[in-house]
Amino acid sequence: MGDSRDGFSAARRLIDLAEAVRAAPELPRADLAELLARHGERPADLTEEAFPEAGAAELRAAARRMGEVLGEGDEGRAAEALNALFAQYGTRPRLTRHDGHPWHLHVDRGEEAGWGDWFLASGALALAQLLTEYGRIAWGACAAAGCGRFFLATGPGSARRYCSGGCATRARVAAHRRRKREGGGPG
Repeated sequence: MGDSRDGFSAARRLIDLAEAVRAAPELPRADLAELLARHGERPADLTEEAFPEAGAAELRAAARRMGEVLGEGDEGRAAEALNALFAQYGTRPRLTRHDGHPWHLHVDRGEEAGWGDWFLASGALALAQLLTEYGRIAWGACAAAGCGRFFLATGPGSARRYCSGGCATRARVAAHRRRKREGGGPG
């Protein structure tokens, strides 16, 4: 995973891609390519020839699978899911430096890995690094009714349940109103 000082974050790329596919399950190939380019992928690797519709379909499926991990709130089950992804899509870690990024780890199977395999291996590595760095799940799916957006929770303090202050406030207000209606809370 890249250092946030250099503007690259595999975790941020994972969240942004998984959220884009969650919001638009059939996100067009061109939109996926644009999103990847914003996260530092080389334009030459994102042409229709290098990143065809079949690659986009693999990437959308991989983003949905990573969404399942992002929605897991139990540390043990999240770790099991990440280990399963490493077992299926990963290989021996290797250090690499390319496209202006500093040295970082890759765990995909190299150039022969498809777009989906690459995303699952790199996403699992990003989340595993967060889990070990923070000692807790540092990501999630918003718990607010009707939201479900994916987010990173890498700030200080306890684990977050909501993607934003707005969702947290709406959830608190709804809970307060529900308690008031049920006669169980202060008015």
